[in-house]
Amino acid sequence: MGTYVVTGAASGMGKAVSARLTDDGHRVIGVDIAGADVTADLSTGDGRADAIRQLLDRIDGPLDGAVVAAGMGPKRGRERVLVEVNVLGATEVLTALRPRLAAASNAKVVVFGSNSTTSTPLVPRGAIRKLTGGDAEGAARILRRRGSLSGPASYAASKIAVARWARRQAVQDDWAGSGIRMNVIAPGPVMTPLLRSQLASSTASQVRSFPMPIREFGTPEQLAEWVMTMLSPAADFMVGSVVTVDGGTEALLRPAAWPTRLPVRLLPRMAWIMYQAPKKGRVADYSDC
Repeated sequence: MGTYVVTGAASGMGKAVSARLTDDGHRVIGVDIAGADVTADLSTGDGRADAIRQLLDRIDGPLDGAVVAAGMGPKRGRERVLVEVNVLGATEVLTALRPRLAAASNAKVVVFGSNSTTSTPLVPRGAIRKLTGGDAEGAARILRRRGSLSGPASYAASKIAVARWARRQAVQDDWAGSGIRMNVIAPGPVMTPLLRSQLASSTASQVRSFPMPIREFGTPEQLAEWVMTMLSPAADFMVGSVVTVDGGTEALLRPAAWPTRLPVRLLPRMAWIMYQAPKKGRVADYSDC
């Protein structure tokens, strides 16, 4: 049996994932702001440092996997806290755990993204760039200018940034080259405590009108089953992928958006990798892609 770290382990999808792992006999080290093995506030630098210190103290060998489920939902006025939890709470913790994951030789990492990355309009690119560079305050300043839309824009920007970070890191030599398989799961609306609170608020009609062809919300248990697959040997050949589990929203809103063309800037590099490198007897180097 293995050892796994799960952030956001005290509620919602993180709790469901922790339960599944535990039922299968694995050791789970949960992280949350309360009610977990490691109690820490991922919205501050000191809190993240404390979480990392506690985790490293508890992990006494290779780490078989990590699931980053901790996150905040959209809320106007809390833009800075939201992006710190959703982005830095993932990237800083995973970066610190990478050596322990590499020691397992076949570790799996699942990062929780969201289908809001492709279903939320008017997300400022400048905020995404700031978040990608780790500048949470700079991103928050840009997002506050969205006014009443700052909550949804902040949430989508944070999930875009963390998904891009995961995909870029996943294919690097110190991740994939070390045997770590890192992937992203992008849920749609799931019946978590957060969604229940939204359904009980003044915005309930907006939440219920969200376009979802299947006409029912997901459950934490359903998402946990997907995560278990992404942690299993079935995912040995899966690196940097985004798995969307959203009741059909992505397909409804963007039916022709897949596949997306390869960026023009990469065409010369890919042509060399595919056609010239083999002729020269060289091993393709993907670092520029």
